Amino acid sequence: MIAKTKMLSLSFILLVGLFLAGCNSETNNTTQTQIDTNNTDNTTKLAIYTTLYPLKDFTEKIGGAYVNVTSIIPPGADAHTYEPTTKTMVDIAQADAFIYNGSGMEAYAEKISSALKNEDIKIIDATVDLSLVEHNHDHEEEAHAEDEHGHSDEEAHAEDEHGHSEEEAHAEDEHGHSEEEAHAEDEHGHSEEEAHAEDEHGHSDEEAHAEDEHGHSENAHTEQEAHSEDEHAHGDIDPHVWLDPIRSIKMAENIKNALVELMPEHQATFEQNYEALVADLNELDSKFHELVHEASQTKIVVSHAAFGYWEESYGIEQIAISGISPTDEPSQKELQKIVETAKQYNIKYVIFEQNVTPKVAELLRNEIQAEPLYLHNLSVLTEKDIENAEDYFSLMNKNIETLKIAFGNN
Repeated sequence: MIAKTKMLSLSFILLVGLFLAGCNSETNNTTQTQIDTNNTDNTTKLAIYTTLYPLKDFTEKIGGAYVNVTSIIPPGADAHTYEPTTKTMVDIAQADAFIYNGSGMEAYAEKISSALKNEDIKIIDATVDLSLVEHNHDHEEEAHAEDEHGHSDEEAHAEDEHGHSEEEAHAEDEHGHSEEEAHAEDEHGHSEEEAHAEDEHGHSDEEAHAEDEHGHSENAHTEQEAHSEDEHAHGDIDPHVWLDPIRSIKMAENIKNALVELMPEHQATFEQNYEALVADLNELDSKFHELVHEASQTKIVVSHAAFGYWEESYGIEQIAISGISPTDEPSQKELQKIVETAKQYNIKYVIFEQNVTPKVAELLRNEIQAEPLYLHNLSVLTEKDIENAEDYFSLMNKNIETLKIAFGNN
């Protein structure tokens, strides 16, 4: 750590206590690499904490001898559900920098940033200024609508979710069944009569209701726009940006710029290391293009929707069993559609990940009599990865070999 005295403010300590009081914090605080406090080569090093593993790896590759980096997420943990402990929060506050992925991946990161705003620490959102991909789950919404109601009225409700006015959908709901009316009550938090009165008239009550549900003013958004923003806040933006080599270049650039600000005297070293990293990422990108070019088919059934950036960048179509988070389990109708799609395209594998194995994915694998394969989502390392000295590129190259099998390239 850069030689300086870091006194934690009382306000920070109190804020940490209040924040963590409402969290189900991880009891296991083992981190992927502990910061080495015994600096034997007398080189001044930056003490840096990160969330996801690729951020740690990129920071080490760029910072070289001038950084000590710790990933706060324990080996093998689910990065979607991890919450930091009080000790971790205090350790971060005493470091020189904290780097997180952003894009909705770490629910706790913004709270940490807020808690640390008066502390002597640099906060880096690695995905700032990146072009992000939305998780496309239109077919899931249609299946969910049919599964939930099973009537023609739900087709109108599905249309409502896909861009038609809420008034049209609820007008049909009014003449439908009590289940939809209850659903409207449950969704909007009003009585049945109030909800349908708003839908029938479409006047200021509906606009006020949009403000109440989404917290936006009438002049800023329509109800539909507010609903869209609310969906994005709950994770419709795909946060798995690090799996895209080209977008990872921008993440690495953001990290490099932060290191230069913290240690401008070593800018030349950081720039040189960054350029070497960029060259490796470009080479990895070329390997993905070559992989897809040689493939007869590029559809994969995966345990959760972690690979949307491969679809956007290379045309590798993921058929996801669970959503953006592994806890977003599919409906029965969605499962049936996945089974039908897998059989239609003669997909012979269901792909699991190193740290998440939804039970429903195993059930589906048995249903379609598929073989298991494993992709590494790189959000965290496993103990075995650490023992084998794996890094971002070794794991991504193994992913390419797995995809060759899934595509039938071998």
